[in-house]
Amino acid sequence: MNDFDSVRAYLTDLQDRICAAIEAADGGACFREDNWSREEGGGGRTRVLREGAVFEQAGIGFSDVSGNRLPPSASAQRPELAGASWRAVGVSLVFHPRNPCVPTTHANVRHFRAERDGETVAWWFGGGFDLTPFYPFDEDVLHWHRVARELCEPFGGQQRYDAHKRWCDDYFFLKHRNETRGVGGLFFDDLHGDFERDFAYLRAVGDGFLDAYLPIVERRKDTPHGEREREFQLYRRGRYVEFNLVYDRGTLFGLQSGGRAESILMSLPPRVRWEYGYAPQAGSDEARLADYLRPRDWLTELA
Repeated sequence: MNDFDSVRAYLTDLQDRICAAIEAADGGACFREDNWSREEGGGGRTRVLREGAVFEQAGIGFSDVSGNRLPPSASAQRPELAGASWRAVGVSLVFHPRNPCVPTTHANVRHFRAERDGETVAWWFGGGFDLTPFYPFDEDVLHWHRVARELCEPFGGQQRYDAHKRWCDDYFFLKHRNETRGVGGLFFDDLHGDFERDFAYLRAVGDGFLDAYLPIVERRKDTPHGEREREFQLYRRGRYVEFNLVYDRGTLFGLQSGGRAESILMSLPPRVRWEYGYAPQAGSDEARLADYLRPRDWLTELA
């Protein structure tokens, strides 16, 4: 098995394991799978769980796609790859829970390789995970970042965590709102120092996601809430839509490279609302969220 096939095998297994764990946590619905192919090259399998007991919608997709020319969003950033053929494989997920006290979450792990005249001219790994609460609990935020910090330990420890946490804060930032998308996590791209070590880090991030997220789901899924909390959740989901459609590079790459729109846009919430000039009541639980939508040293401040 060559290097690329090893990554592919890990990612398909990761999708299977996460689906099984989320179905068990939900207890009320199962994932439906769509297998799809892409005319230019490759395909994937998209799995979506809808109207579950815990998750209003949970989507997780595996893709293995290829082409002979990079889309504009990618070639502009890497002009040295002009004219190279490419192949990209990855798993991406976004989970939208029912209960407003359970955070929305996103994770992605991916591998990219480009060739020209039969020779590899570039390869890299990318990925990460981030958390978007509507009603934040310090215990949850601390747990999320402790797991992120612990999985970084064999790969540079605090230095790796600090760098990829900061990258996450910078990437998942809505400039037009002057706020982060949530409380962050880890984000990395263009990791290409040593294949085996970088692949091991990718696996640590992929495997660490469930350790970071499922305990939060278990703690919050039965938290009492009412119409006010539900309406706030739907309003804040609008920020998720804004980021994915305006800033997210994966969305742009997928659409510009001729990807399957239904799979690319599965990250969008099933229900959402916008409200002109919304301002939470001072001192309310809704107003409290603003203090969490900025880069912070969570492990120091909340410990």
